Amino acid sequence: MTTLFSPLQTGTLSLSNRVVMAPLTRNRAPGALPTPLMATYYTQRADPKNGAGLIITEATAISHQGQGYADVPGIWSDAQVQAWKATTAGVHAAGGKIVMQLWHVGRVSHVELQPGGQAPVAPSAITAKTKTVLIKDGVPSFVETSAPRALELSELPGIVADYRRAARNAIAAGFDGVEVHGANGYLLDQFLRSGSNHRTDAYGGAIANRARLLIEVMQAVTDEIGGGKVGLRLSPVTPANDAADPQPQALFEYVVRQLAPLGLAYLHFIEGSTGGPRDYVQGDAPFDYAALRQAYRHAGGQAAWMVNNAYDRALADQSLAEGADLVAFGRPFISNPDLTRRLRENAELNASDRMTYYGGGAKGYTDYPALA
Repeated sequence: MTTLFSPLQTGTLSLSNRVVMAPLTRNRAPGALPTPLMATYYTQRADPKNGAGLIITEATAISHQGQGYADVPGIWSDAQVQAWKATTAGVHAAGGKIVMQLWHVGRVSHVELQPGGQAPVAPSAITAKTKTVLIKDGVPSFVETSAPRALELSELPGIVADYRRAARNAIAAGFDGVEVHGANGYLLDQFLRSGSNHRTDAYGGAIANRARLLIEVMQAVTDEIGGGKVGLRLSPVTPANDAADPQPQALFEYVVRQLAPLGLAYLHFIEGSTGGPRDYVQGDAPFDYAALRQAYRHAGGQAAWMVNNAYDRALADQSLAEGADLVAFGRPFISNPDLTRRLRENAELNASDRMTYYGGGAKGYTDYPALA
């Protein structure tokens, strides 16, 4: 019987267990450069006997334009590639596997974070009703996002090229693969959803048009590094960052059918509202994740199916029995570097300090104890 602790081969990834460390933004990379402390943090969670079978990094900007929060890392420069190597070397020395999440925030940004103080970019010039993080004198603050401008049609090939370059750079930095961030109301998700995409060209209107940029990005990334090293994160019904669409079932079933031929390593789904209710409804009916998986499989898709949102041991076992392949855990990994061991032994979890989630140093980051 498949359990959280069973091995899995998917794409080029040979995983020792099915516990995945979900991407977690921690705002500890000043100047968009990963630090030695970040390498320690990920390495602590990499031992597959006690930690994750697969680590997904915090969301990492593919370009300066793609940055939307203070002190998050990037992967567009040679200096960033070199700085990430300490993390991948540490994880691999511990016996773990790690992929980088590739991120363009689109409209979820602020002029202070954009090159030259320019407006953030988006499918359409619609301001997101959400907040982002600025850090001044070491103190994080939540501020309203800035009004975006709509991307010109001529700019979209450059966005695709930025994803391609980022994937290539991630492999050069030693990562085992990449996960494209297509969820949570960021750029690719903004194009998918009619609430944020009011375009009238080939990238707006019908579902096939709104999905076009995502599919072009996934084609470019898989062409660059091979589909077996690529995952994709989606969040069909989350309202995160002002994401909205009245027909999520039709939209995301179309998307997964288009992804089926790409030979991806995995698809990563946030079920319900990100970090909130799993039964959140957007549209006129509860979302049918089983039908989504069936649509993907019927189209010939073979990628591992990763589930995420408020999982514990019992719910994870149930989901694996129902056909999931991997289970991602987010916040529990913040305070429990040995989460897999704790799940296996049904041990008590360390509580996390929310005041240290964003920004700062080792406190609340690398100082949580493992079991003796």
